[in-house]
Amino acid sequence: MFDEQHLLSLKFKYSNKELKKETNDSTYIASELSYQNDDGSWTPLNIDLRARGNFRRNNCYFVPIKISIKKKDYKNTLFDGHKKLKMVVPCLLQKDGNDNVLKEYLAYKFYEIISPYHFNTRLVNLELTEPRGRNEKLHNVKAFLVEDDKKIAKQFDGKVVERSIHPMAQEELNSIRCEFFQFMIGNTDFSNLEQHNATLLYVDKDIFPIPYDFDMSGLVNASYSTVSETLSSQTRMTSVTQRMYRGFKRSPELIEQVRQEYIGKRTEILQIKDNLKPQFDNESEFEIAKNFIQGFFNILMNDSEFKSEILDHLRG
Repeated sequence: MFDEQHLLSLKFKYSNKELKKETNDSTYIASELSYQNDDGSWTPLNIDLRARGNFRRNNCYFVPIKISIKKKDYKNTLFDGHKKLKMVVPCLLQKDGNDNVLKEYLAYKFYEIISPYHFNTRLVNLELTEPRGRNEKLHNVKAFLVEDDKKIAKQFDGKVVERSIHPMAQEELNSIRCEFFQFMIGNTDFSNLEQHNATLLYVDKDIFPIPYDFDMSGLVNASYSTVSETLSSQTRMTSVTQRMYRGFKRSPELIEQVRQEYIGKRTEILQIKDNLKPQFDNESEFEIAKNFIQGFFNILMNDSEFKSEILDHLRG
Protein backbone atom coordinates (compact mmCIF):
# COMPACT_ATOMS: atom_id res chain seq x y z
CA MET A 1 0.00 0.00 0.00
CA PHE A 2 2.53 2.63 1.13
CA ASP A 3 5.58 1.26 -0.67
CA GLU A 4 4.22 2.71 -3.92
CA GLN A 5 3.74 6.48 -4.14
CA HIS A 6 2.04 6.98 -7.51
CA LEU A 7 -1.55 8.22 -7.31
CA LEU A 8 -4.01 5.52 -6.30
CA SER A 9 -7.47 5.63 -7.88
CA LEU A 10 -10.34 4.70 -5.54
CA LYS A 11 -14.12 4.56 -5.80
CA PHE A 12 -16.48 4.91 -2.85
CA LYS A 13 -20.23 4.97 -2.49
CA TYR A 14 -21.82 6.15 0.73
CA SER A 15 -24.31 8.64 2.09
CA ASN A 16 -22.49 11.64 3.46
CA LYS A 17 -25.54 12.50 5.58
CA GLU A 18 -25.70 8.99 7.03
CA LEU A 19 -21.96 8.97 7.74
CA LYS A 20 -22.27 12.14 9.82
CA LYS A 21 -25.44 11.22 11.71
CA GLU A 22 -25.24 7.47 12.18
CA THR A 23 -21.58 6.83 13.07
CA ASN A 24 -19.41 7.43 16.12
CA ASP A 25 -16.19 6.00 17.60
CA SER A 26 -17.70 2.51 17.75
CA THR A 27 -20.49 2.59 15.15
CA TYR A 28 -19.69 2.12 11.46
CA ILE A 29 -21.75 1.89 8.28
CA ALA A 30 -21.15 -0.75 5.62
CA SER A 31 -19.82 0.32 2.24
CA GLU A 32 -17.75 -0.86 -0.70
CA LEU A 33 -14.41 0.44 -1.89
CA SER A 34 -12.88 -0.30 -5.28
CA TYR A 35 -9.26 0.35 -6.24
CA GLN A 36 -7.74 0.45 -9.70
CA ASN A 37 -5.00 -2.01 -10.57
CA ASP A 38 -2.01 -1.29 -12.80
CA ASP A 39 -3.77 -2.98 -15.74
CA GLY A 40 -6.78 -0.67 -15.39
CA SER A 41 -9.10 -3.24 -13.82
CA TRP A 42 -10.92 -2.58 -10.55
CA THR A 43 -10.92 -4.67 -7.38
CA PRO A 44 -13.86 -4.25 -4.95
CA LEU A 45 -13.58 -4.58 -1.15
CA ASN A 46 -16.26 -4.71 1.52
CA ILE A 47 -15.43 -2.12 4.17
CA ASP A 48 -16.96 -0.28 7.12
CA LEU A 49 -16.79 3.50 7.55
CA ARG A 50 -17.24 6.06 10.28
CA ALA A 51 -16.77 9.81 10.52
CA ARG A 52 -13.82 11.36 12.35
CA GLY A 53 -13.46 14.79 13.93
CA ASN A 54 -16.14 16.67 15.85
CA PHE A 55 -15.29 20.08 14.37
CA ARG A 56 -15.49 18.93 10.77
CA ARG A 57 -18.59 16.84 11.44
CA ASN A 58 -20.33 20.09 12.35
CA ASN A 59 -18.65 22.49 9.93
CA CYS A 60 -17.75 20.58 6.76
CA TYR A 61 -19.62 19.04 3.87
CA PHE A 62 -17.25 16.07 3.86
CA VAL A 63 -15.74 14.60 7.02
CA PRO A 64 -12.48 12.70 7.51
CA ILE A 65 -13.10 8.96 7.39
CA LYS A 66 -11.99 5.98 9.45
CA ILE A 67 -11.96 2.78 7.39
CA SER A 68 -12.20 -0.70 8.89
CA ILE A 69 -11.59 -3.82 6.79
CA LYS A 70 -12.01 -7.43 7.90
CA LYS A 71 -9.12 -9.81 7.30
CA LYS A 72 -11.17 -12.01 4.97
CA ASP A 73 -11.79 -8.95 2.80
CA TYR A 74 -8.31 -7.39 2.71
CA LYS A 75 -6.34 -10.64 2.39
CA ASN A 76 -4.35 -10.87 -0.87
CA THR A 77 -5.36 -7.36 -1.94
CA LEU A 78 -3.55 -4.02 -2.06
CA PHE A 79 -4.92 -3.40 1.43
CA ASP A 80 -3.49 -6.63 2.86
CA GLY A 81 -2.54 -6.19 6.52
CA HIS A 82 -4.38 -2.88 6.91
CA LYS A 83 -7.27 -3.49 9.26
CA LYS A 84 -7.70 0.23 9.98
CA LEU A 85 -6.95 3.31 7.88
CA LYS A 86 -7.80 6.99 7.90
CA MET A 87 -8.80 8.92 4.81
CA VAL A 88 -8.45 12.69 4.55
CA VAL A 89 -10.84 14.39 2.10
CA PRO A 90 -11.69 18.04 1.32
CA CYS A 91 -13.80 19.82 3.92
CA LEU A 92 -16.00 21.90 1.65
CA LEU A 93 -17.26 21.94 -1.92
CA GLN A 94 -15.10 24.87 -2.96
CA LYS A 95 -12.41 25.52 -5.54
CA ASP A 96 -9.45 25.23 -3.16
CA GLY A 97 -10.66 22.00 -1.52
CA ASN A 98 -8.31 19.72 -3.44
CA ASP A 99 -5.36 22.07 -2.96
CA ASN A 100 -5.97 22.12 0.81
CA VAL A 101 -5.79 18.33 0.81
CA LEU A 102 -2.52 18.47 -1.12
CA LYS A 103 -1.01 20.96 1.33
CA GLU A 104 -1.94 18.79 4.31
CA TYR A 105 -0.53 15.76 2.48
CA LEU A 106 2.72 17.71 2.01
CA ALA A 107 2.96 18.19 5.78
CA TYR A 108 2.86 14.41 6.29
CA LYS A 109 5.51 13.92 3.59
CA PHE A 110 7.75 16.55 5.20
CA TYR A 111 7.61 14.74 8.53
CA GLU A 112 8.65 11.49 6.85
CA ILE A 113 11.98 13.20 6.17
CA ILE A 114 12.25 14.68 9.64
CA SER A 115 11.62 11.64 11.83
CA PRO A 116 11.61 7.85 11.38
CA TYR A 117 8.52 7.82 13.61
CA HIS A 118 5.82 9.06 11.24
CA PHE A 119 2.54 8.12 9.57
CA ASN A 120 2.89 6.77 6.05
CA THR A 121 0.46 8.21 3.51
CA ARG A 122 -0.77 7.56 -0.03
CA LEU A 123 -2.27 10.20 -2.31
CA VAL A 124 -5.59 9.26 -3.89
CA ASN A 125 -7.82 10.29 -6.78
CA LEU A 126 -11.21 9.60 -5.22
CA GLU A 127 -14.45 9.11 -7.12
CA LEU A 128 -17.22 9.40 -4.56
CA THR A 129 -20.81 8.54 -5.41
CA GLU A 130 -23.18 10.13 -2.93
CA PRO A 131 -26.81 8.91 -2.83
CA ARG A 132 -29.30 11.79 -2.58
CA GLY A 133 -32.79 10.35 -2.33
CA ARG A 134 -33.58 8.84 -5.72
CA ASN A 135 -30.59 10.53 -7.32
CA GLU A 136 -26.84 10.33 -7.00
CA LYS A 137 -24.17 13.02 -6.91
CA LEU A 138 -20.69 12.25 -8.26
CA HIS A 139 -17.66 13.92 -6.67
CA ASN A 140 -14.10 13.66 -8.00
CA VAL A 141 -11.70 14.88 -5.34
CA LYS A 142 -8.17 14.54 -4.04
CA ALA A 143 -7.75 12.55 -0.84
CA PHE A 144 -5.07 10.57 0.95
CA LEU A 145 -4.84 7.48 3.10
CA VAL A 146 -3.05 7.46 6.47
CA GLU A 147 -1.84 4.27 8.10
CA ASP A 148 -3.06 3.22 11.54
CA ASP A 149 -0.94 3.98 14.60
CA LYS A 150 -1.04 0.32 15.67
CA LYS A 151 0.66 -0.49 12.36
CA ILE A 152 3.50 1.92 13.15
CA ALA A 153 3.88 0.47 16.64
CA LYS A 154 4.18 -3.03 15.19
CA GLN A 155 6.82 -1.84 12.71
CA PHE A 156 9.04 -0.64 15.58
CA ASP A 157 8.15 -3.49 17.95
CA GLY A 158 6.59 -0.91 20.25
CA LYS A 159 3.15 0.07 21.45
CA VAL A 160 0.81 3.05 21.37
CA VAL A 161 0.70 4.95 24.67
CA GLU A 162 -2.83 5.82 25.79
CA ARG A 163 -1.99 8.07 28.77
CA SER A 164 -0.67 11.63 29.00
CA ILE A 165 3.10 12.06 29.21
CA HIS A 166 4.70 15.49 29.46
CA PRO A 167 6.85 16.42 26.43
CA MET A 168 9.84 16.90 28.76
CA ALA A 169 9.58 13.19 29.59
CA GLN A 170 9.54 12.21 25.91
CA GLU A 171 12.62 11.36 23.83
CA GLU A 172 14.36 14.70 23.49
CA LEU A 173 15.59 14.81 19.91
CA ASN A 174 12.33 13.65 18.37
CA SER A 175 10.33 15.94 20.64
CA ILE A 176 12.35 18.93 19.44
CA ARG A 177 12.05 17.76 15.83
CA CYS A 178 8.28 17.57 16.28
CA GLU A 179 8.13 21.05 17.85
CA PHE A 180 10.20 22.52 15.00
CA PHE A 181 7.92 20.77 12.51
CA GLN A 182 4.77 22.27 14.02
CA PHE A 183 6.43 25.69 13.80
CA MET A 184 7.46 25.02 10.20
CA ILE A 185 3.89 24.34 9.06
CA GLY A 186 2.43 27.01 11.35
CA ASN A 187 0.38 24.61 13.45
CA THR A 188 -0.78 25.37 16.98
CA ASP A 189 -3.74 22.95 17.01
CA PHE A 190 -1.91 20.19 18.87
CA SER A 191 -0.77 19.01 22.28
CA ASN A 192 1.85 16.30 22.68
CA LEU A 193 0.94 16.22 26.38
CA GLU A 194 -2.80 15.66 25.93
CA GLN A 195 -2.34 13.67 22.70
CA HIS A 196 -4.42 16.18 20.79
CA ASN A 197 -3.54 15.54 17.15
CA ALA A 198 -0.54 13.53 18.29
CA THR A 199 0.12 9.87 18.98
CA LEU A 200 2.71 8.73 21.51
CA LEU A 201 4.75 5.64 20.69
CA TYR A 202 6.67 3.59 23.27
CA VAL A 203 9.80 2.09 21.69
CA ASP A 204 12.96 0.85 23.44
CA LYS A 205 12.00 2.49 26.74
CA ASP A 206 11.48 5.90 25.14
CA ILE A 207 8.38 7.89 24.18
CA PHE A 208 8.17 9.32 20.65
CA PRO A 209 5.52 11.85 19.51
CA ILE A 210 3.96 11.41 16.06
CA PRO A 211 1.89 14.38 14.84
CA TYR A 212 -1.17 14.20 12.59
CA ASP A 213 -4.17 16.27 11.38
CA PHE A 214 -2.71 19.51 10.03
CA ASP A 215 -5.72 21.11 8.35
CA MET A 216 -5.74 23.96 10.89
CA SER A 217 -2.13 24.88 10.09
CA GLY A 218 -0.90 28.02 8.39
CA LEU A 219 0.54 25.89 5.60
CA VAL A 220 -2.95 24.66 4.66
CA ASN A 221 -4.66 27.95 5.62
CA ALA A 222 -8.13 26.50 5.05
CA SER A 223 -11.08 28.89 4.94
CA TYR A 224 -12.51 27.35 8.12
CA SER A 225 -9.26 27.40 10.14
CA THR A 226 -9.12 29.61 13.23
CA VAL A 227 -6.69 30.40 16.02
CA SER A 228 -7.81 28.71 19.24
CA GLU A 229 -9.57 30.99 21.72
CA THR A 230 -6.92 30.20 24.33
CA LEU A 231 -4.03 31.28 22.11
CA SER A 232 -5.80 34.33 20.69
CA SER A 233 -6.58 35.58 24.22
CA GLN A 234 -3.07 34.89 25.55
CA THR A 235 -1.12 36.09 22.51
CA ARG A 236 -1.41 38.46 19.60
CA MET A 237 -2.20 35.69 17.14
CA THR A 238 -5.09 36.62 14.87
CA SER A 239 -4.40 34.28 11.93
CA VAL A 240 -3.19 30.70 11.54
CA THR A 241 -0.53 31.97 9.13
CA GLN A 242 1.22 33.65 12.07
CA ARG A 243 3.80 31.24 13.43
CA MET A 244 4.25 30.64 17.14
CA TYR A 245 6.85 28.29 18.57
CA ARG A 246 5.33 26.14 21.32
CA GLY A 247 8.34 24.00 22.19
CA PHE A 248 9.88 23.60 25.62
CA LYS A 249 13.24 24.64 27.05
CA ARG A 250 15.86 22.08 26.15
CA SER A 251 19.62 21.79 25.98
CA PRO A 252 20.90 24.59 23.69
CA GLU A 253 23.12 22.01 22.00
CA LEU A 254 20.15 19.79 21.12
CA ILE A 255 18.10 22.70 19.82
CA GLU A 256 21.01 23.79 17.64
CA GLN A 257 21.47 20.19 16.44
CA VAL A 258 17.85 20.03 15.29
CA ARG A 259 18.15 23.46 13.71
CA GLN A 260 21.08 22.23 11.62
CA GLU A 261 19.23 19.00 10.77
CA TYR A 262 16.39 21.02 9.27
CA ILE A 263 18.74 23.29 7.37
CA GLY A 264 20.50 20.19 6.03
CA LYS A 265 17.16 18.76 4.83
CA ARG A 266 15.96 22.01 3.27
CA THR A 267 16.66 20.96 -0.31
CA GLU A 268 14.91 17.61 0.14
CA ILE A 269 11.86 19.21 1.76
CA LEU A 270 11.54 21.83 -0.97
CA GLN A 271 11.94 19.16 -3.65
CA ILE A 272 9.04 17.14 -2.23
CA LYS A 273 6.93 20.28 -2.44
CA ASP A 274 8.01 20.99 -6.03
CA ASN A 275 7.28 17.40 -7.08
CA LEU A 276 3.63 17.86 -6.11
CA LYS A 277 3.16 21.11 -8.06
CA PRO A 278 1.49 19.43 -11.11
CA GLN A 279 -1.31 18.13 -8.87
CA PHE A 280 -2.44 21.59 -7.75
CA ASP A 281 -5.57 23.05 -9.34
CA ASN A 282 -4.51 26.62 -8.60
CA GLU A 283 -0.88 27.61 -9.11
CA SER A 284 -1.25 30.53 -6.71
CA GLU A 285 -2.12 28.10 -3.89
CA PHE A 286 1.12 26.25 -4.59
CA GLU A 287 3.14 29.48 -4.61
CA ILE A 288 1.64 30.60 -1.29
CA ALA A 289 2.56 27.25 0.29
CA LYS A 290 6.04 27.46 -1.25
CA ASN A 291 6.65 30.92 0.22
CA PHE A 292 5.29 29.85 3.60
CA ILE A 293 7.78 26.99 3.91
CA GLN A 294 10.62 29.14 2.58
CA GLY A 295 9.79 31.64 5.33
CA PHE A 296 10.50 28.97 7.92
CA PHE A 297 13.95 28.30 6.51
CA ASN A 298 14.65 32.03 6.35
CA ILE A 299 14.09 32.12 10.12
CA LEU A 300 16.36 29.13 10.72
CA MET A 301 19.21 30.58 8.68
CA ASN A 302 19.11 34.00 10.35
CA ASP A 303 20.54 34.03 13.89
CA SER A 304 18.59 37.11 14.94
CA GLU A 305 15.25 35.80 13.67
CA PHE A 306 15.94 32.34 15.09
CA LYS A 307 16.39 33.91 18.52
CA SER A 308 13.34 36.17 18.35
CA GLU A 309 10.99 33.61 16.76
CA ILE A 310 12.09 30.41 18.53
CA LEU A 311 14.61 30.78 21.37
CA ASP A 312 12.72 33.65 23.01
CA HIS A 313 9.51 31.57 23.04
CA LEU A 314 10.78 28.39 24.72
CA ARG A 315 8.34 27.27 27.40
CA GLY A 316 9.52 26.33 30.88
